Amino acid sequence: MSKVCQLTGKRPIVGNTVSHSNRKVKRRFLPNLQKKRFFIPEMDQWVTLKVSTSALRTINKKGIYEYLKECQKEGFDIGVQL
Repeated sequence: MSKVCQLTGKRPIVGNTVSHSNRKVKRRFLPNLQKKRFFIPEMDQWVTLKVSTSALRTINKKGIYEYLKECQKEGFDIGVQL
């Protein structure tokens, strides 16, 4: 499974681990992804999405249906027909 948020498009980025002696070693910074089931009352169905925690906060603020409509306008492939 890929480490990409289905709603925001967040993905791993590359950086360095810097030691006390200032040696640099490549590493990956992974997004904080959670697999979550959402119920969409407007469509009367459940949807399972892999979302970042920042997307979860936005869903709590706006609601799942409104946020999915916004993501669909921006061109993210959600896997749900609205």
